[in-house]
Amino acid sequence: MITLTPAAIQAVERFIRGSETPVAGLRLVVSGGGCSGLQYGMKLEAQKDADDWEMDIDGITLLVDPMTLPMIDNVTIDFIDTLTHTGFKFDNPNAAGSCACGQSFTV
Repeated sequence: MITLTPAAIQAVERFIRGSETPVAGLRLVVSGGGCSGLQYGMKLEAQKDADDWEMDIDGITLLVDPMTLPMIDNVTIDFIDTLTHTGFKFDNPNAAGSCACGQSFTV
């Protein structure tokens, strides 16, 4: 189960409305990189891959590949908009550690 806070839902809806192409869903990915070894990624996708795990949250379709799903299961995604930081914040109970910025983690 993945949770999007109301602020994250609003932000994603805004990005979908602003997209110039049709959107099949919001892809969540984990890839190598960042100061802790793994980093989160998000992008709007035009189509779903055959092996994607698909979840609907308040009308937003999340797409997650099979390799990423175990690393972000039970994650909560929030959207922060302050004077010093604007962007998505991940609260991941699967992470053994994370960097100070919260954009990368280890499992």
